[in-house]
Amino acid sequence: MTDRAVAVVRAGALTTMQDLGRTGHAHLGVPRSGALDPGAARLVNRLVGNPEGAAVLETTVDGCAVRPRCAVTVAVGGAPCSVTVDGRPAAWGTAVRVGPGALLEVGAAVRGLRSYVGFGGGVAVDPVLGSRSTDLLSGLGPAPLAVGVVLPLGEEPSARGAVDSPPWPGPPDELVLRVRLGPRDDWFTGAALQTLATRAYRVSSSSNRIGLRTEGPPLERAVPGELPSEGMVLGAVQVPPDGRPVVFLADHPTTGGYPVIAVVREGDLAAAAQAVPGTAVRFVPVR
Repeated sequence: MTDRAVAVVRAGALTTMQDLGRTGHAHLGVPRSGALDPGAARLVNRLVGNPEGAAVLETTVDGCAVRPRCAVTVAVGGAPCSVTVDGRPAAWGTAVRVGPGALLEVGAAVRGLRSYVGFGGGVAVDPVLGSRSTDLLSGLGPAPLAVGVVLPLGEEPSARGAVDSPPWPGPPDELVLRVRLGPRDDWFTGAALQTLATRAYRVSSSSNRIGLRTEGPPLERAVPGELPSEGMVLGAVQVPPDGRPVVFLADHPTTGGYPVIAVVREGDLAAAAQAVPGTAVRFVPVR
């Protein structure tokens, strides 16, 4: 086993490997996957000198802890959290040098849901269909982290350039999702379209990497029955039989039979990834 590796000491509630995803395989039934907050993943990679698409760890809610077998540069970003090295406070949002055998602990998110841990050289597990991302729906890619797993690292870059680090925007107090109506908005009543555009929803605690589920007024159907299964895209707002919209995120299925009333602009989805349960959600139709 190479010394360029980190061992998992605490896996956290759900920590997965993510890069920028495996694009171009929807025709095979393979979703994109990848970091739910890609801006945060890109930033931690830049901080440690990696290409933006290197594999990082995506934690959920309560962080994780790892012990490097070698000296490595690390950066933690995304949702703000405590960072310690052998129990001593370390900086969040900047590059930190961690020695061999030291314990790096990434704490619970203070705001938001998902933090990102970048290592110099990136996590170097074998790619599947061109990506090292964990896909929870299809099972492609590495399994979620478990205690005792050893993760190989790539060769650390010899130099790091200066990084202009914009402030993290933080989780939204209100999640505003701009949507284009269709392709199946005609399956809903006019009252339902008005409800979608004017009523408040909230993020459900049953949300995950597959989709952001909402709580709120159900949307009334104008057309009964179900569609033949058809293609689904990132950001699709699908309406299941209970009438509450579900926004498809990175691990979404590539086909589905429930009607899609609208599609969220991709630029709004990173905020959806950091919206904690109970956050108000507003859908804003745009052209």
